[in-house]
Amino acid sequence: MPHLPRLTPLALSLALLLGSAPLLAAEQSAPAIEDTETGKAPLPLEELRTFAEVMDRVKAAYVEPIDDKTLLENAIKGMLSNLDPHSAYLEPEAFAELQESTSGEFGGLGVEIGQEDGFLKVVSPIDDSPAAAAGIQAGDFIIKIDGQPTKGLSMMEAVEKMRGKPGTVIILTLIREGGQPFDVELKRAIIKTKSVKSQLLEGDYGYIRISQFQINTGEEVGKALASLKKDNGGKKLGGLVLDLRNNPGGVLQAAVEVSDHFLTKGLIVYTKGRIANSELRFSADKADASEGVPLVVLINGGSASASEIVAGALQDHKRGILMGTDSFGKGSVQTVLPLNNDRALKLTTALYFTPKGRSIQAQGIIPDVEVRRAKLTREQDAETFKEADLAGHLGNGNGGQDKPSGKKGEDKPRLQDDDYQLSQALNLLKGLNVARQR
Repeated sequence: MPHLPRLTPLALSLALLLGSAPLLAAEQSAPAIEDTETGKAPLPLEELRTFAEVMDRVKAAYVEPIDDKTLLENAIKGMLSNLDPHSAYLEPEAFAELQESTSGEFGGLGVEIGQEDGFLKVVSPIDDSPAAAAGIQAGDFIIKIDGQPTKGLSMMEAVEKMRGKPGTVIILTLIREGGQPFDVELKRAIIKTKSVKSQLLEGDYGYIRISQFQINTGEEVGKALASLKKDNGGKKLGGLVLDLRNNPGGVLQAAVEVSDHFLTKGLIVYTKGRIANSELRFSADKADASEGVPLVVLINGGSASASEIVAGALQDHKRGILMGTDSFGKGSVQTVLPLNNDRALKLTTALYFTPKGRSIQAQGIIPDVEVRRAKLTREQDAETFKEADLAGHLGNGNGGQDKPSGKKGEDKPRLQDDDYQLSQALNLLKGLNVARQR
């Protein structure tokens, strides 16, 4: 008589629900039972029986006692972790943290992470966070957290290790662009992110920086555009730089609202998935908060997801010139599906497409003008001798004021002076205006 595995009560109950698993465990295959009333796919009975047997044997033979709840939750995590890097099972704490991050205030280091070949990779640091202040850059690999290797950690486990009580210190070991590992010491803080910042760069050229897409980002961009016009004396701007660099994305609706501020018609983005409510289309209305001003959009490898939706829509409609480097390439949409007991599934349910039908998944948005990061060094102007310095020089016949040589006072530091990509964007806007005036 063949030996039959001895099952625990929970595994036995699961097996009985699946159809006498103990008696059929030795069979190579078993017919699946199809629900003819609902038309759902048949249950994979053989695999479910294997699951019940594995669970039973782990409980019986593992070196330390382990309870059913832990085993089942680990099984759920494993099921989600093998789908794609962005799907996850969110336990109560992780679910609460996700809700906090989209509302704009949470605790931690202020760094968005992803995975590449099993290693943690920085997608982007968040503006005004400990990570940004410490000089962490998009593309850095995190190989250790407080001396513990990160290889094999899930993103949720890594986030859990990096979060902690504000004021406590953590050490990350990083590798940048194939160089040698180096340590960065950071102090955890409450991350309060203001997703939109704006200012006049010089003359009538404006600048809007979006650090991430939160629930109210669309509204904030509208306010920023109005504020820039007010600061410009109520006159229409001569040009605008929209900075999406190192923006890890966020709320899809916010990306649609931001795009709509710059477009007056046409499709912004559409999504495709397997379930009915994943088939969505978003179009622009006639209002144009930007008044059609010349636009340059800055992107880089840290521009992901919702950032790429905005960049792709503006590029397809030829509304602005994209400048910088290739974006991250996250073209999927995640839906948060609440479960019982304050848990949730974050599940990839659709792919999004730009107005011209482009999917940027794993490819990214390619800028119209490639400009890589560079360090600016300012040289002193050589002392010069001009006509106006000569004794007895003739005056300007048109009544203009003489302009002799002389040292100018120290100029106030400007945002574009230490940001090569931004200075190039501003120069492009100036060139476009000169060309239009001729």
